[in-house]
Parts: sequence; structure tokens; C-alpha cells
Amino acid sequence: MAVPLSQAAQEAVIDLAEAVRAEVEAAAHGPRSAVRWVRMDGLHLTLRFLGPTDPQDVAAVEAAVRRAGARALPFSLVIGGAGAFPSAARPRTIWLGLTGGLENVAQLASTVDDELESVGWTRETRPFRGHLTLARADGRREGPLVARRLADRMAGRTIASEVSQVALYESVTGSGAARYVSLASVPLGR
Repeated sequence: MAVPLSQAAQEAVIDLAEAVRAEVEAAAHGPRSAVRWVRMDGLHLTLRFLGPTDPQDVAAVEAAVRRAGARALPFSLVIGGAGAFPSAARPRTIWLGLTGGLENVAQLASTVDDELESVGWTRETRPFRGHLTLARADGRREGPLVARRLADRMAGRTIASEVSQVALYESVTGSGAARYVSLASVPLGR
């Protein structure tokens, strides 16, 4: 379950990622150990990751998404700052942070969790940490450089996005980065 970014926000994030990628490629000396960038055509802010789901359960999950969407109102989100999990020095996941709309997105994530629990899913036990994943480093030599360059480019900068829907995505893995297919998209507040 996730919220897609507005078109303008998606374009700004793509421009940012392409600029960082170009800087890192220009700075490369010798053989590269490149990070794996996410597919930019499916940028979204994950509210809850479900993992492998039995096809028989998809209809109940979609109904939970619809109920969660009806319980929330549209809001503004502000993307700002950048970081990495577990750290910028040894990143596995490189991300953009949130500086505005945090309470709204956390409440939406909680509402999604409530609705999923009502159809048999276990509640998420970890606290919600809203972020927009851009790349996976998993021990790649370029990871710390990408994390630093991304943080430098985001210093003092923000990207706004209106959030007007919640979506259920299927993650299709295989050759290359995961592709996200929207199974259902629900306007907030309806």
C-alpha cells in the first residue's frame, strides 16, 4: 500500500536522481560497483509492505485499501533531506525524507494498518518511518558517495506533492529493478 507522488514531484525526483547518477558516474575511477536505482516510473511512498500475498487474499486487501482511503482526506506532503539505512557510511537503502505532512502520512499508514488488521493481517510492529527509496546499495562501493551527493543536492531543497489517493501495488521482480503495477487506486475521502 502506498501513495503515489504527483506528476510534478515525480519529475523533480527523477531530475534529482539523474543529476546524482551523472555526478557519480563522472567521478568514477576504475571499475564501478554501482548502486541499484529504483525504477523511476513507479515512484511512491510505501505505507505498508505486505510481501508475498496469496491471490485469494488480494480482494480483501483491496477492500481494506478502499476503506482506508475513504477515511482519509487529501493532504500535502513535503519531501526534504536525504539519508540511508542503516547509515550513510554503510548504506543498504538510500532515500529521500519527509519534512512536511508527516502526521498526515503517519495517520494514513495507521489507518491502512487498522483496515488490514480487520481482514486478518498482523499489525506492523515497527514505527512508521516515511521515506522515498531511490536506490539500494547493499555493500556496493558507490553507496556512500551516492548517499553524500544526494544529501548535498537536497540540502535546503524541498519537493512538494499533493496526496489525493492511496494505491495497492504489486511488486513484479525479475530482470532488473522491481516494477510496480497498480492493482487498485482509491481517491482519499470518498
